[in-house]
Amino acid sequence: MNRLRRLLLAAMLLSPAASALAEELPLMKIWKTPTCGCCGVWVDRMVEAGFPVEVTDLNDLTPIKLRYNITPRLSSCHTAEVAGYVVEGHIPAEDIIRMIREQPDIRGIAVPGMPIGSPGMEVEGMAPERYNVIALERSGPNSIWARHNDN
Repeated sequence: MNRLRRLLLAAMLLSPAASALAEELPLMKIWKTPTCGCCGVWVDRMVEAGFPVEVTDLNDLTPIKLRYNITPRLSSCHTAEVAGYVVEGHIPAEDIIRMIREQPDIRGIAVPGMPIGSPGMEVEGMAPERYNVIALERSGPNSIWARHNDN
């Protein structure tokens, strides 16, 4: 992250509104690879939404995926944990906040792959793809938690 961006993020976090919001949202622990740019942008989006974050860079995320029972079919490029829920992939902050507030009886939510237009995967000149946020059910089949870009 360049110096100006760091300063802007620090200024945002020090503002009274951001501080109050950060106190309301629980710590988000994020695991990503050190070279993944889109993961870094997604982390920035979580900070902008008011999440306090703890980022751990790992060269191999396999142990994290196994810990949270993320199958290859549901996998993305980063994994997070917040409020006892797993968060897999490029999920919008509003879907995570909704999950925390509603406290559903699920393991967490996931966006498999890296859909264009999801947070951190915006590509100038490319139309956003439709994608679903999947609720990772404790038992039974997974379900759709949210739909995005479903124009």
